[in-house]
Amino acid sequence: MYKAPVEDIAFTLKHVAGLGPALRAGVFGDLAEDLVDAILEEAGRFSAEEIVPLAAKGDGQGARLTEKGVVLPDGWADLYRRWAEGGWNGLALDAGFGGQGLPHMLNVAALEMWNGGSMSFTLGPVLTMGAAEALSAHGSDALKAIYLEKMISGEWMATMNLTEPGAGSDLGGLRTRAERCEDGSYRIFGQKIFITWGDHDATENIIHLVLARLPDAPAGSRGISLFLVPKFLVEEDGAPGARNDLHCHSLEHKLGIHGSPTCTMIYGDGKFGTEPGAIGYLIGEENKGLACMFTMMNNARLAVGMQGVAIAEAATQKALAYAKERRQGKAPGWSGEGMSPIIEHPDIARTLLVMKALTQGARAICYACAHAIDMSHAETSEVAGGDARHFADRAALLTPIAKSFSTDIGVDVASMGIQVHGGMGFIEETGAARLLRDARIAPIYEGTNGIQAIDLVTRKLPLSGGDHVRGFIGELKAIAVAVDASNRPGFGQTATRLFSAIRDLEETTEWLLARLAEGQQAQALSGATPYQRLFGLTLSGAYLAKAALADEAMSRREALCRFAAENLLGETSALKGAILGGSESLAAARNVLEEVG
Repeated sequence: MYKAPVEDIAFTLKHVAGLGPALRAGVFGDLAEDLVDAILEEAGRFSAEEIVPLAAKGDGQGARLTEKGVVLPDGWADLYRRWAEGGWNGLALDAGFGGQGLPHMLNVAALEMWNGGSMSFTLGPVLTMGAAEALSAHGSDALKAIYLEKMISGEWMATMNLTEPGAGSDLGGLRTRAERCEDGSYRIFGQKIFITWGDHDATENIIHLVLARLPDAPAGSRGISLFLVPKFLVEEDGAPGARNDLHCHSLEHKLGIHGSPTCTMIYGDGKFGTEPGAIGYLIGEENKGLACMFTMMNNARLAVGMQGVAIAEAATQKALAYAKERRQGKAPGWSGEGMSPIIEHPDIARTLLVMKALTQGARAICYACAHAIDMSHAETSEVAGGDARHFADRAALLTPIAKSFSTDIGVDVASMGIQVHGGMGFIEETGAARLLRDARIAPIYEGTNGIQAIDLVTRKLPLSGGDHVRGFIGELKAIAVAVDASNRPGFGQTATRLFSAIRDLEETTEWLLARLAEGQQAQALSGATPYQRLFGLTLSGAYLAKAALADEAMSRREALCRFAAENLLGETSALKGAILGGSESLAAARNVLEEVG
């Protein structure tokens, strides 16, 4: 059974990601450490006592499409209502419309705990939070007055409608159309696919944020507008009224996240309403919808990164518990009676430590990204080491790494968890397989991890002419210097291995920046995914070292830091070779892809 690692989460937030110094500097007003601890404890309790008991049922039963619409797994609608009544939906949202306005760091930490309980369940609330943030940032006062408070409270849920059959990652090809009406509203016509929580029975209304194209819109992504399209139109008293002309046509049958309804949505086919066309309302300006949607998408990418961390943590906990109970063979040095617990075998212990190191490293990366987002909005951000622009660049740099590295290790760690279980891991009743099935979608949606690598290399490295990433690498060097200067025997070869990884990161960063400056984008992109992995591994090593330096006990975190440095960071050297020399071998081998058989 998953139990939220509240102590590790709180320590990482305060001592690695930057929450502690920000609290002491008064960046978040009168928010105090004891309130932070209370929020984390309660989020962990809700996960363990409310979400976890319904997770397996949600996976086994799944969402169902009925004549009345989509029905969630048994107990999930009530579970969502209890979650919303706890005020969790508005934790970091606009205080002017009922939110609590707390740091985004707290929200992503809570998201980790809820995803650890059930990724399928938590997907719905994540989208509502993102939609509320987009509406808060770009919506008109009239739209906010009608919809925002109920979205922030969780009384109404929301979705994000981007993808279409002919327009997946390239939204410039979308064909859903919008037609202007005389009253200032719009009529929406088209089909959207892979719409998470597109229909369900948890709330009386669902607010869809839909990308569509006007008849006179420019071609490509410059001609996309964003519309708010409610399932039920809203009456003057604020209550849901007539059904809008939209519906869920079908549910996808998926590898994992079975409890989460993934819908094909139809807009404007005349099934509902007095005339064809789903009624929608413009968010922001015409033909500038993609910029509005990116407010939602960028934070959603970090939220997906937290899914990877959560799955990894749950898989590690499950594998560790099994390894302590399962007895098989006799491990070297075993002196007890009978067979030894498999955790005593060196290979199992090594696997479990890899799982734990990757999980804690990814957690720190995601929390550091959330901290940068918070500081980019804080009026007193300069007290924590930079102005708002500095932290905005830091958030931009870390977002693709947080999304990709965390979701990649989520899959890897869940797979290792099955390996620790042996044959029982391949059997559904242990729950280990569900974690791997659920984890596999995370590297795909909200921009595949390959797209994240393209974004990292071509858009994020050149920020401030490359000076921001160079400054960040300098901060990582300072951590390595502190490890070296500590003279703590427990660190072993940590400083040496960390310096080497940082040199690999620095050399490959400069090489990529040079290729971009010379217009050799194909060469740069050939190594983008290995570079993204190298960056994530190096960051993990540095953040584990930072945690160990901050831990006065000098034991558990120090030992894990050393293990990661001496067993995982050596990969950066091989990755460097793939980055610097990968383009030539890729070009030479392309003809292999044309061969059959």
